[in-house]
Amino acid sequence: MKAFTAALLVGLVSLPAPGGAGKPPASPAAELTQEHWNAGRTFRVLTPEGWTVSSVPYQPETTEARGEGLLVRILRRDTELGLDSLHVECMLVRLRPAMETFPQVDYEYDFVGGAVGDRRALDSAFVVHYDEPVDGARDWRQRNLTVVGGGESLCVITYAPLPVWKKSKAARKLLTAIVESVRF
Repeated sequence: MKAFTAALLVGLVSLPAPGGAGKPPASPAAELTQEHWNAGRTFRVLTPEGWTVSSVPYQPETTEARGEGLLVRILRRDTELGLDSLHVECMLVRLRPAMETFPQVDYEYDFVGGAVGDRRALDSAFVVHYDEPVDGARDWRQRNLTVVGGGESLCVITYAPLPVWKKSKAARKLLTAIVESVRF
């Protein structure tokens, strides 16, 4: 297991990006007091108290964190995959199957890339429109951060109901803080 410092993910989150369901998070982003490890113990993530974190059944390298109407999924692969192909694969990780979404998504930005230390990164954000509400909302903002390098690959995917994302600075800060807390 390699050390993966905060500077790497802080750099990722700092890549250029344009800036109904559930309530906006009440907790400040700085209060990430709970530490969670994935089933393979290859990465950890911090969350606020009260969030639930679990591995996806039969996928020990996929971890899901939920709380305050928000969701974070982290997919890790123990090999260095193609950056573009992994990023596209992770962008298709939705809250419902493809047949239950509108085919067109609204991009906020797409395939913003850069180098983070000796690793390569891609960042995309877009809104997915679901046929039926998911946890009370039909429109969800999804952000995908993909990092490849050092013999490993990782996607951090955040989801927020669009109304919460647009109106809650606390929700935006909280998701960013959780992403920045991920460590190999």
